[in-house]
Amino acid sequence: MSHPPIRFGTFLAPFHPDDESPTEQIHRDLELMEHLDRFGFDEAWIGEHHSGGYEIVASPEIFIAHAAARTRRIRLGTGVVSLPYHNPFMVAGRVLQLDHQTRGRVMLGVGPGQLPTDAYMLGLDMRDSRRRMAESLEVILALLRGEEVTRKTDWFELHRAHLQLPAVQRPHLEVAVTAAISPSGARAAGTHGIGLLSVAASVENGFEQLPKHWQVCEEKAAEHGKTVDRRNWRLVVPMHIAETRERAFEDMRHGTLRLTRYLEKLMGEKPDFADSHVHCIESWENDGWPVFGRLVLGSPDDAVAAIERLREKSGGFGTLLLLGHNCADPAATRKSYELIARYVVPAVNGDNRARTASLELADEKSGTLIPQLMDAIGAATAEHEAERKDRGGRGTAWVDEPKG
Repeated sequence: MSHPPIRFGTFLAPFHPDDESPTEQIHRDLELMEHLDRFGFDEAWIGEHHSGGYEIVASPEIFIAHAAARTRRIRLGTGVVSLPYHNPFMVAGRVLQLDHQTRGRVMLGVGPGQLPTDAYMLGLDMRDSRRRMAESLEVILALLRGEEVTRKTDWFELHRAHLQLPAVQRPHLEVAVTAAISPSGARAAGTHGIGLLSVAASVENGFEQLPKHWQVCEEKAAEHGKTVDRRNWRLVVPMHIAETRERAFEDMRHGTLRLTRYLEKLMGEKPDFADSHVHCIESWENDGWPVFGRLVLGSPDDAVAAIERLREKSGGFGTLLLLGHNCADPAATRKSYELIARYVVPAVNGDNRARTASLELADEKSGTLIPQLMDAIGAATAEHEAERKDRGGRGTAWVDEPKG
């Protein structure tokens, strides 16, 4: 059965251990954007976080502006802007400017905010986060459509607000909302007819909920007179690939145990599996981790099999986003992306189907065509020699004759 092609990209929170230079970590992420662009990846989504020590990009818009200047074709998205932290008019204005600076390569990903300490430092009650996200998203979409907005809520007020620049992407740039386990993200995506970012696609509950999430999305779209498209559905999965499974496992020894320290601080207790590299990796791969989901680890064949399971479970989606976990060293991480581009993408999308069919045809017909070819060569040679003999041996011989 033929499937629509899947796009590939990265979802870069990013996660960086707090024992290295943050300056070098950020610049390494910018270099990764160039690497992904060079190998034909379609998208990169950059997160917004303000606490926790590991996710160190505070402004995805600033990062995207720099990355856009260093790349040529990859699309760049905010993954995501935490809407309750910002006036919606300012969010819309910043992303529309990026629409121009990137010449139409920017996407807006939005969410309610993930880290409790971000909300704490801003004096926000997390119980209001999803309501505020919904209020903000409604305004942002109206502004991006070129509408004038007057609105007053308990946390922002706008008077005849409108954007002063036209859109580069028509009718406007792509917008997507995050979804985890609860249906709130899918409801928002359907209500507004926008894209869906399933950040918990590999978590056990998230994986099982994939069909239901899309069903909710379609139901809310129909209810509000909107349409949704599976091509705008993105699934986020942690993955590391090497030439062999053994090599991939060894690569992950670099930073997996360090990442459990972040989990410990977030969850308030040390995970049971945080006693050794081996236990960490095996637990992540077999059981999955809170926040991070279940790791896909191994060879390109393992990656293809995992993606096919996601496609079958979901019923079809548009983009696979590889979670930027940074548990392998930078060289091994870049190699993983390279192997995915070289082997996984063409296998999943059937890019070599026609080439394989052509090779199989050659094999099928070789028994009859090769003898015919040899007969044709022999006949041409005999004809040439006969003509040369008729001319008394003059003319060019079939094989070079000694000179002198």
